[in-house]
Parts: sequence; structure tokens; C-alpha cells
Amino acid sequence: QVQLVESGGGLVQAGGSLKLSCAASGRAFSYYGMGWFRQAPGKEHEFVGAITGSGGITYYADSVKGRFTISRDNAKNTAYLQMNSLSPEDTAVYYCAADRNADRIYIKWREYDYWGQGTQVTVSS
Repeated sequence: QVQLVESGGGLVQAGGSLKLSCAASGRAFSYYGMGWFRQAPGKEHEFVGAITGSGGITYYADSVKGRFTISRDNAKNTAYLQMNSLSPEDTAVYYCAADRNADRIYIKWREYDYWGQGTQVTVSS
């Protein structure tokens, strides 16, 4: 069982940056692939990006490629989402998710095994 807790959300102006953290409980954090999703009001969960257990492979949605960066620190049981050049279209609740297969990248919400409670990101114009 893994518990995930996101933090770092908030209100930021367009063009600004935020860094989200996802702290995981339990052992063997490196055994889990991690993903980030977001959900705007009235919309489905949207894949943002993912990282393998070792951190060696990352994959991003086209909408965030070049602006967002996913990383992880397995010694701290924490994954990160650095978001730059934010726009109002990035406003959403952001979730991290963990999958027991550390070596693959998954892009669908239901392919993950554990999810955090989400953190709100609001970008003002």
C-alpha cells in the first residue's frame, strides 16, 4: 500500500512557475512508476506526464512538453512536477499517481494503482 500526498499548489500569475511535490509513504518508492494528471472543472482527468521508477525515462503530454518537468528523489520518496510558463489553461486540480510497474510509462488514469488527493493550481491572466 502506498499513500500519496501532493503539495505546492496555489495561485500564480500567467507566465509564472510552480513546483508540485508528491510525497509517498512506505518503502521501495523506486519500485513505482509515477504519473501526474490534472482535472479541470467539468472535464476528465488529463495525463500530464510520467516517470519510471529509476527516473531514467520521462514522457509528457504535448500540451505541457517543454514547459513542465517531472523528476523524483527516491531517497526522499518524493516526485516533483516543475511547471513553468503557466497559462490560465493550466488551471486544474493536479494529482500524482503510482503504479507498481516501475519500468513502464502509463498515460491513463485507471492504469495506476494509487492516487493522491490532489492540489489546486490556479493561474490568473
